[in-house]
Amino acid sequence: MRVLPALSVMVLAAAAGGWWITAPDPLPASTFDGLAGDPARGETVFAAAGCASCHVAPGAAEGAELVLAGGQRFPSDFGTFVAPNISPSASGIGGWSVADLGNALMRGVSPEGAHYYPALPYGSYARMQPQDVADLHAYMQGLPPSDAASQPHEIGFPFSIRRTLGVWKALFLTDGWVMQGDLSPEETRGREIVEALAHCGECHTPRNVLGGVDMSRWLAGAPNPSGEGNIPNITPAKLRWSQGEIVTYLTSGFTPEYDSVGGHMAHVVENMASLPESDRRAVAAYLARVPAAE
Repeated sequence: MRVLPALSVMVLAAAAGGWWITAPDPLPASTFDGLAGDPARGETVFAAAGCASCHVAPGAAEGAELVLAGGQRFPSDFGTFVAPNISPSASGIGGWSVADLGNALMRGVSPEGAHYYPALPYGSYARMQPQDVADLHAYMQGLPPSDAASQPHEIGFPFSIRRTLGVWKALFLTDGWVMQGDLSPEETRGREIVEALAHCGECHTPRNVLGGVDMSRWLAGAPNPSGEGNIPNITPAKLRWSQGEIVTYLTSGFTPEYDSVGGHMAHVVENMASLPESDRRAVAAYLARVPAAE
């Protein structure tokens, strides 16, 4: 009979441990102390991060690209994710502080203390600098508001249990850089854009069965989550373009073979083209240094 109380204690201890491990882990409260956001710099962060590409309403009229009402649908192996309203309104993020935005982007934690799904690419945004977040917040507060309600994700059990994302984060969420070593200032800037802001690895790197990015095959290409085709390998093993040709592609959308960009990558090129040319050159310099992956 003494076995039952012991087992009960063990079960309760295991449950408590699991609850603690899966708890959301926000940034330290002091992370953004003393940081003043600059809307002009925030516009560059906004473009590099591609916020409008995912959060503009489906079929938005021309000129409404900055009304971030949400509603686009993104299918995956785990269900369909629906982009939320992130405009500066009561229906979006109008009441968010810089810390709220930082926790969402860098830790995947909502202002209410719940886990966000990694369809929000916080696996990459975790490498952002706090100043980037402050600048982005200052810029986004000046965008046009929308009262459109955010739609729920279409995620079935057991993925609908957000608490389990604490385990996913423990396994896969890191703020360390993928490319280490002695980088030039230009290559370092390229790393900031590719690995953090533009979150290129989220699409161009294969994932394991749990949806974690396979860092051993960084930028080696991956199946398209929509089930239509593949996203290409952009390491030197397959991307044989010169740095100048990469810059031209990210500026005009034309490949060296005079093909034009299509699909979601068209939005990426549009965002990249709005950045300073030095940033596009930095991306090209970074891609030239990435280890070749077949």
